[in-house]
Amino acid sequence: MKSSKPLILVTNDDGYTAGGLSALVKSVVPLGRVLVVAPDGPRSGAGCSITSNVPVRIRLVSSEPNLDIYACSGSPVDCVKIALHALCNEQYPDLLVSGINHGDNSSVCVHYSGTVSAAIEGTMKGIPSIAFSLATHDSDVDFAPTLFIVRALCSRILARSLPVDVCLNVNFPVLSCNESYAGIRLCRMGRGRWDSEWVSACNPMIPECYWLTGSFTDLEPDSSDTDTAALASKYVSVTPISVDMTAFDAMKSLSDIELL
Repeated sequence: MKSSKPLILVTNDDGYTAGGLSALVKSVVPLGRVLVVAPDGPRSGAGCSITSNVPVRIRLVSSEPNLDIYACSGSPVDCVKIALHALCNEQYPDLLVSGINHGDNSSVCVHYSGTVSAAIEGTMKGIPSIAFSLATHDSDVDFAPTLFIVRALCSRILARSLPVDVCLNVNFPVLSCNESYAGIRLCRMGRGRWDSEWVSACNPMIPECYWLTGSFTDLEPDSSDTDTAALASKYVSVTPISVDMTAFDAMKSLSDIELL
């Protein structure tokens, strides 16, 4: 039987035991019934990957009034898919939230992010979806400053929804002691790239072995309307992301292509 409370589907890419997911659950539990389906371990950088070569398993970790937590053996996108298939037969989610990721997902990082990809998957399934990330990998970071904004934004989207095929990518800057957010800024995704992405691993048994690393280069350092600039100025960045990746501005310049 469908509950009178909104159903909020929660996932992430850091795993169901991550501090950011606990903070996200704490934020949204007052807003409705919460179903968590999150990876059984870290899946950072999973992007929009799906599992097709082995079965995907889910197991109930804990259950209490208005909060069920499941661990999933697959990717963040798998978590969304299996939740909708196996666990949401009586009530379809009214909102999907993903995160809070340890590390920002601004600029081109959205293309690699399992956190953002889970929100995109929710959007493709017709669920208003939001990805949340915090710009630090510190496992002991205090998520408390994010809670009010997360809850307020989720409450607003539950009441007003989002445009079709659009999700929100929200990034929080990390705050030092006694700092507060400068505000919330609606902004575009900044242009950037990752350089020096590999370092050789010292393993005499496997000579051609590398660790993923890298340094981020902001290709628009003088722009003030990007998510990268917002974070640098201690603003919470909110970026609408469209499922439709068509480069409409390029269609006119490519209209005279004749291949046949």
